[in-house]
Amino acid sequence: MRIPLLDKFGPTATDPACHMTVNIKNPPGGTFVYDGLTYYFCSPGCNHAFQKEPQIYLSDQKRLTMGE
Repeated sequence: MRIPLLDKFGPTATDPACHMTVNIKNPPGGTFVYDGLTYYFCSPGCNHAFQKEPQIYLSDQKRLTMGE
């Protein structure tokens, strides 16, 4: 039997800057509230980049990849 990731890591969200999966109970990059919604981040760098240009990341015009 395969155990779903939800059971092992808890509830998750997608980092809007890099699209990685993030545990919302302990997001390594913290959180940021924008336009009334809470966003969860895999790293402080993704959080900082999102805060500078949230509309760009939310519209999928930009996406961070490893090494940026």
